[in-house]
Amino acid sequence: MTTPFPLDPVALTEALVAIDSRNPSLVPGAPAERACAAFLASVLEEWGFSTQLVDVEPNRSNVVARIGPTGVSPLVLNGHLDVVGTDGMTHEPFTPLTRDGNLYARGATDMKAGIAAMCVAAARAAARGTLQREVIIAAVCDEEFASIGTKALLADGLTAVGAIITEPTRLAVVPAHKGFAWLEVLVHGRAAHGSRYDVGIDANRMAARFLTALDAFEQQVLAARSHPLLGRASVHAPLVQGGTGWSTYADQSLVRLERRTLPGETTAQVAAEIQTIIDVLAAQDAQFRATCTMGGGQPPLDLEVGHPLVLALRDACRTHGVAGNVDGLFCWTDAALFAAAGIPALCFGPGDIARAHSATEWVEVAQITQAADILESLLLTFPLGTT
Repeated sequence: MTTPFPLDPVALTEALVAIDSRNPSLVPGAPAERACAAFLASVLEEWGFSTQLVDVEPNRSNVVARIGPTGVSPLVLNGHLDVVGTDGMTHEPFTPLTRDGNLYARGATDMKAGIAAMCVAAARAAARGTLQREVIIAAVCDEEFASIGTKALLADGLTAVGAIITEPTRLAVVPAHKGFAWLEVLVHGRAAHGSRYDVGIDANRMAARFLTALDAFEQQVLAARSHPLLGRASVHAPLVQGGTGWSTYADQSLVRLERRTLPGETTAQVAAEIQTIIDVLAAQDAQFRATCTMGGGQPPLDLEVGHPLVLALRDACRTHGVAGNVDGLFCWTDAALFAAAGIPALCFGPGDIARAHSATEWVEVAQITQAADILESLLLTFPLGTT
């Protein structure tokens, strides 16, 4: 009989980051999440969980594990198993290294430390024999690209009184984060020889007019939209591309936009505002023509600061000597998908999101342990039936 994996969140973090689970949608040929998911499922089975390994796509797997009284006020602990690429990293990406109290590896902070902490917390809470609710561990694939893992989980009919996504928050309680919308604006010109100013219409210069108007829109409109935890709304143009050669008027110029949205803003509103900018420019100059296409997006998260889940988690933080500060995240997480499905959700976990995807990724070892202790207390004290 083999010895079960130790109930140690640091040891589990080290084991998880040692498994290459780069997202193949971001890194062609990457191994994906299944090996990491299979390992975690085996550990959770050893710890007494009822565990499923669910293939969402070939080699793209979710782990869904349950422990505690079946169906009683279930609370979900969620995290993603996929990691981004490793080019340019300053340390070995999949060989965990602990130095000066910090654990270095790809995925250490984003977010295998959070997954380890939530799994150990649930196992320890159940082992105490006083756990009164069902805890559902959902370790999912593909959050870094299209969130097919959490989307599949929710499409299967998952229900719960709440969800904690253990993204890195520096142990702050995060009930809000921004959403985003991607748009493409195709600005039209007229191709002509470079000498024929009387015929050609320069799509790139027309795109410059659009970008100037976009800049004014951000300064005059978006700068006035603010959220107490998230700051203001924003827009940027990560890609502008047009033209075919030195001596040819550009017949089109593609402007890609990313709009970071606040709670209350919708993708339809974002598209309508960009279209208004285009319409105003077209009314000013008949030669200006452009079309706007929505390229995707995700909603923001906004759980009330006074929600019982927020209050209970803050209390659990204080029990373990952590301030329990309420903060916001500027990035997007799967928490918004739970909220859209009617499940109150927030983020809480070890590490700093500023280190995610970076050349040097690390997480504080002490925060991994603290996160597990805090989540264990939350699971044992969050009132039954709370919504």
